[in-house]
Parts: sequence; C-alpha cells; structure tokens
Amino acid sequence: MRPAVATVCSLDAALETVLEDYAAGHCDAVDLWLGHAEAFLETHEPAALAALLARHGIAAVAASFQGGLLTSQGEARREHWAHFEKRLALCRDLGIPVLVVSGDAFGPLGPQDLGRLSGSLAEAARRGADAGVRLALEFDSRASFPNNLQSALALVEDVGSPALGVCLDWFHFTVGPSKPLDLRLLSNETLAHVQLSDIADVPREMASDSDRILPGEGSSPPDDLLRRLGEIGYTGAVGVELHNPQLWRVPPRQFGEIAITALRRLLGQAGMGDPA
Repeated sequence: MRPAVATVCSLDAALETVLEDYAAGHCDAVDLWLGHAEAFLETHEPAALAALLARHGIAAVAASFQGGLLTSQGEARREHWAHFEKRLALCRDLGIPVLVVSGDAFGPLGPQDLGRLSGSLAEAARRGADAGVRLALEFDSRASFPNNLQSALALVEDVGSPALGVCLDWFHFTVGPSKPLDLRLLSNETLAHVQLSDIADVPREMASDSDRILPGEGSSPPDDLLRRLGEIGYTGAVGVELHNPQLWRVPPRQFGEIAITALRRLLGQAGMGDPA
C-alpha cells in the first residue's frame, strides 16, 4: 500500500512549488490533480513534468480526475472524450498507472441514459487498456447514479474489464447512501484507488467539500475501511484528498509534511505500516 497526498490539497500553489515542498516534507507519492498538470503544460513539454517528478523523487500514483464521459451528448460529449484521450496519453507518457473517472451523472436518468452510461464505461475501459492505464470510477454521493459503493462496483463488474476498477473516496462513502456492510464487497481486483479525508464536526447530511479535514481528525475516521483493505491485501495507493479552500492557503511544505505524517500514523495504527 502506497501512502500519497493529492496535489489538489494545495490548489492555490503552482505545481512546481507543490512537488518541491511535498518532497521536502517527506512525501514521495502524489495523486496528481490534472488541472495542476495542465497549467504546468501550458508552458512546458510533458518531458519537463516527468523530469520535475523525477528530480524530487516523487511518483504520481494516480491522476484525478476525468469528468463528462458517462452521459454527456453531442458536442459536449465529443469535447470530453477528446480531452480524455489527451489525458490518457499524458498518463501513459508519465507512467501514471491510474486515472480517476468521475461518476458525474446528475439529474433524472432514464433507461437510455443508463445504457449510455454503461456503454461509455466499457468504451473508456477499452481505451484505458490500449493506453496501459487503469481507470478508477469514483462514485459521487450527490449524483443520481452511481452514488454509492455497491452500485459503482456493480457497474464495474458488469463491464468486466481489468482496466476498470473503483475509486473509493471516503468522504462520498460517508456522506452518501453507502453502508458499512458494502465494504465487504471490496476485493483487491475491483479496488483501483483510495482517497481519504475526514469530516469536521457537522452533520453528515450537511457536509460539503469545505468540511473535509485530515483523516483521523474528525467525526468519520476510516477505521472500517482500513481494516477491510488489510483483509483483502490491497496493494494500491491510499491518498489524502481535501477539497477544502481554507486548507489551500496552508503553505505546501507545511501541509504536505502534516498530511503524509497523519496518513502514515493512521496506516501504522491499522497495522499496515508504510511500504516506502
């Protein structure tokens, strides 16, 4: 299991600064926010990003996220899929093994929409396999479908491709309709990526991204999840991911060191240690 920190946790800083400061804080793996990467690539070649990661001894263990693939139509669909192809190529060229795909189907859905969603996942998985990149479907607790772990796993298993797994974001698991028993459905074959955060002292029904805090410091510690990861022998990455604008103002050097230390402590308490 590889502990990591998502660069979106320091969204206000430039990617060059984030990587340098995270490395100085003893973080050697990141979930690369694609907006960060694409801002860097406006003035640099992909080779420069690969060199930047290598210079700081950081592995990009996942990239987040690609949206718009599931139920979009017309010109918007063409644009999302063209963007997806570019991001797959970037992941391939940088050796990023996992690309998170957002389960962003919102609003009323009919049978035709559900068929389009399933077909889109199958096509995305095929393209991911061709690029040597595994896709991780992230269910969103606010979406119409899938908004829980059980439904996301059912979709992944229906596609039946080793190039498609599930991304389990603990925030969405906690605030949405997922149930603790759903964790029993996880396997090392279907779980592609894990993103951790805790929730500040607010009712779960009212929690938003701005209430995300470091895992283990709030009202929803991921003890049950970590226990299950140990049971299935999960070997992928576990990353701290906080979409919290208040924390974006924390200097990346300080945040990176605090976040990776908190994550390693949490994994150690769960008896998982740190393979790094």
